[in-house]
Parts: sequence; C-alpha cells; structure tokens
Amino acid sequence: MKRLFSTCAALLLAVALTSPVRAENVIVIGASPTPHAEILAEAAKLLKGQGYALKIIDYSDYVQPNMALDSKELDANYFQHKPYLDDFNAQKGTKLDSLGPVHYEPFGIYAGKCKDLKELKEGALVAVPNDATNEGRALLLLEAEGFITLKKEAGLTATRRDIVDNPKKLKIEEIEAAQLVRSLPDVDIAIINGNYAILGGLKVADALAVEKADSVAASTYANIVAVRQGDASRPDLQALYKVLTSPELAAFMQQKYAGAVLPSVK
Repeated sequence: MKRLFSTCAALLLAVALTSPVRAENVIVIGASPTPHAEILAEAAKLLKGQGYALKIIDYSDYVQPNMALDSKELDANYFQHKPYLDDFNAQKGTKLDSLGPVHYEPFGIYAGKCKDLKELKEGALVAVPNDATNEGRALLLLEAEGFITLKKEAGLTATRRDIVDNPKKLKIEEIEAAQLVRSLPDVDIAIINGNYAILGGLKVADALAVEKADSVAASTYANIVAVRQGDASRPDLQALYKVLTSPELAAFMQQKYAGAVLPSVK
C-alpha cells in the first residue's frame, strides 16, 4: 500500500508540475506597438508596486486583438477608440466594453505658405482630409479657431457642404489624409492627424493650433482600454486603468511624445 500510495503521489505531482497554470496577478494585454505598448511598459512599473504584472502582446492589425480578447486569450487590449469598438461588436458579434479613455492623438493646423493664423488671407487654400470622419474633425478645429461656422447638427461627420458661414471665403481642398504633409508647399495651411504629422516629420508642438483636450473630437476618438463585458469591475483591471490615467502616466505621455499623444480629460 505504501508503494502504491507513493507511486500515485508522484504521478499527481508530475501532472501538477507539467499542467499549464496561468500565473496569478498577471494581466495579459494586447496593444499596438506605438504608442500603446510603450505606455503600457511604463504603467507596468507602477503596477508592480501594487502586486500586479503586465504581459504585453504586440499586434500589428486592428482585428486580432479584439478577437483574442473575446476568446479570453487576453484580459484587455489597448489600441482603439470607442466608435471603432462599437462598430467591431456590431460587425463581429463580440461583447466587448470600454473601461474608459486613456489618451488621444490630436489634429493640428500646420503651416504651408501661411506661417501665422492671424495672417491667414481671404481666399486662402486650406487642405483637409477627404474621408468623412477626419474631414469632420478638421472642420471642427477650423470652426474652433473662429474661421468658419458649421451647421449645428453636422458634428463629426461635417463636410464642406455643412459650412454655413465662411467670412474669409476660405477654399477648402479635400486631400487624402496620407498626402496632406506633401501638400503643404502648395496650400496656405493643412489640418493633419497627429500620426500623419509625425510620419511626415512634423512636430505637433509646432502646429499653429491643435484640438483641445475637452473637444468633442478628443473625447470621441480617445483611445480606450477594452475588456470583455462583465470584467470591468475586476480589481486587477481597475488597478491597470487607474495607473494608465494617473498623473505619472500623463507626465510620461507629455514628455515622451511632445504633444502627439495627450492624456484624455475624463
């Protein structure tokens, strides 16, 4: 009996040692490499003091991180804004929720022939993105700077047709977003997304104007932490979100990205 008991005990121990057991207090999160994974790496330092570890998995596309979250391969992901998540749920039948906003990447007005918005002349040529969402953001920024007035109901889907007042008779030129930086020598100003500005060698800090942190666009298109429905109250995920929206992480974003990535206003 002793020999049989010893054999059984040894077998049970071997199974326990070889079975895949997920480590406790490890949060597995998917992210885009830049800036999301970089921000998470900084957050991991603060979470460590609270007894949590982050395992960050990079994704180069916008589909797999949501599918992996839905299938419980991830605890959370960080790469998208709420409108994209809502559309993804509708299209794929997933049940994912937002923990809340973390950061946004602002649109800016960049100098072409005109180097100061106070000197923008009548009939000036203004380049904006030609896709619906980004054109709306660009026009809202132009409105915020006092150059045009849009129909009240236009919002983020505004186009040139929604301009009801244009005192300077600005000529709005719709251009593919990726080509806006190249258009600068040929226009007076261009309104460009932060990502394309950086790719084109521009600094957001040098923009003539940028979206405000409390603007409709900034709040709508803020990048969020996504989780499965029902997981939002998990203590580990709440700890993660608290760190990501902490003053320490806000300072990190502002210092590292020089205005191209800004903490969201909750």
